[in-house]
Amino acid sequence: YRMSISWSRIFPKGDEEEPNEAGLRFYDQVIDELLAHGIEPMVTISHYENPLHLSLEYGGWKNRRLVDFYLKYTKVLLQRYQGKVKYWLTFNEINMLTEPFGAYFCAGMADPADNNEPCRFQAMHHQLVASALAVRMAHEIDPENHVGCMLAYHNGYAYTCHPKDVFYAQQYGQIHNSIAGDVHVRGAYPGFARRYFKEHGITLAVQPEDAQILKAGTVDFVSISYYSSTCVSMTQDGETTAGNGTANIKNPHLETSDWGWQIDALGLRYVLNQIYDRYQIPIIIVENGLGAVDEVDADGRIHDVYRIDYMKKHVEQMKEAILDGVDLIGYTCWGCTDLVSASTGEMKKRYGLIYVDKHDDGTGDLGRRPKDSFYWYQKVIRSNGEDLR
Repeated sequence: YRMSISWSRIFPKGDEEEPNEAGLRFYDQVIDELLAHGIEPMVTISHYENPLHLSLEYGGWKNRRLVDFYLKYTKVLLQRYQGKVKYWLTFNEINMLTEPFGAYFCAGMADPADNNEPCRFQAMHHQLVASALAVRMAHEIDPENHVGCMLAYHNGYAYTCHPKDVFYAQQYGQIHNSIAGDVHVRGAYPGFARRYFKEHGITLAVQPEDAQILKAGTVDFVSISYYSSTCVSMTQDGETTAGNGTANIKNPHLETSDWGWQIDALGLRYVLNQIYDRYQIPIIIVENGLGAVDEVDADGRIHDVYRIDYMKKHVEQMKEAILDGVDLIGYTCWGCTDLVSASTGEMKKRYGLIYVDKHDDGTGDLGRRPKDSFYWYQKVIRSNGEDLR
């Protein structure tokens, strides 16, 4: 079960000397309950939840001081849950800092003046340094720890076979996926990043020790979110469609969700092969699912056959990727229960296998109902993906 710990529950302001014991006791109960039921927790240390004080007082992750605050917080978690949690993710979707909304979501930079590429890549650099130091710390505290990065994988196909479109699609993946991925896995910025930074007026404030820190703190595995794909082009315009943090050209060969995200199960196989060919380390899919409008029938059931179909096709392509030679070691869907969608701020856009009685107008008693997908997914995990009926 992939879960996230809220930094501000452990350090409410983010820069305190001592952690909040009540917050730690809350997560003690969560993790112990998981273990009691034979469920292995995988914990995301920072997931779009920068303490507000660190944003207002320090300016968020553009300030290198956040590296030390993050490491203090991380050390508390690693020591508290030593022997209970063995799989850790340092930052959620760190590469979303290539997108404008990432300034606030990913880096807690509350000042609109900081929403520019130089500030966002500076914040990403600080997070990459913090991640590398956290990896080393995790291995020192417990050699059994496995620490991964987490990327929101941007899969943009060339809209046409024009060489400019094909090359642009390659560049799109390089910038949005591989800058952060290469530093996490290979321990250094790729050559194309240096050119991109130069041509876009980005000069990172880098400490002399950073190169060694990044090289010594590479991750044990790559984790990704994958929901959809889009197309990109330098030669043609086309109808735009949404995605996970992106809005690019609609692919005429794909169906779309209620929110315009294109459904591309084969694209997951393509992505898994692409990542494994590049990095040759294990991969875990930690987010994959369908946001949809779910209706409760008169009998109280939710017949979300569309979600079952979506997940079934993606699991089938996971199996194909494994046959291709990809070292895919895990999968957790998004999500277990309905929750407010981060991309739209709606309850109406539901991802869960369990229906939560809460609505956009605030009504609802938060009651839970398993959807048909819940019972289907029980069979899937019980059979390790063999029973997809």
